[in-house]
Amino acid sequence: MPCRRPARDRELVQIVDAALEDAARRAGDWLVCRPGCTQCCVGAFAINALDVARLRDGLAQLKRSDPDRAGQVQLRARAYLHRVTPQFPGDPESGILDESDQGEARFLDFADEEVCPALDPESGTCDLYQFRPMTCRVFGPPVRNEGGGLGVCELCFHGASNEDIAACEMKPDPEHLEDSLLIELGENGTTLVAFALAR
Repeated sequence: MPCRRPARDRELVQIVDAALEDAARRAGDWLVCRPGCTQCCVGAFAINALDVARLRDGLAQLKRSDPDRAGQVQLRARAYLHRVTPQFPGDPESGILDESDQGEARFLDFADEEVCPALDPESGTCDLYQFRPMTCRVFGPPVRNEGGGLGVCELCFHGASNEDIAACEMKPDPEHLEDSLLIELGENGTTLVAFALAR
């Protein structure tokens, strides 16, 4: 996985963050995401090469501004990998997940209780928030999944009708810039946040 971050990744982040802001405005009190809420920080999830590059860029900046905090992030990432590597559904050397049907089936129950190493356990906030993966940026508001349904955080939209939820749908990357940037990088495969931060 690369360390180089494409220049247009910043544009992608701006597009997604603007879509989140718009969805949050429409959702109002139904969207309960706030600093200290860590529902989306528990459980393993796959990240792509752009996410890896962004996280590593963030960690490098954190090393310059707060080396102790950056060291804690890396220690948490290494401890995470120590715990999960024996069950890792992929290549533990490269950190690349097995995307076969069998690998994806193994990933469904993998590391469900593991806390993201970027999460500061004392403050309940992300030490790399500005550089967080796209999955983190779109978690909470209604987002259309591959099956065509709308997925939302289980803590959000209590009391909202299906129509209310649909009216708050977030369209994070309508022009598919992320796909273009991944092609530009020439990187395939997905990994975990811990692999991106431990090395």
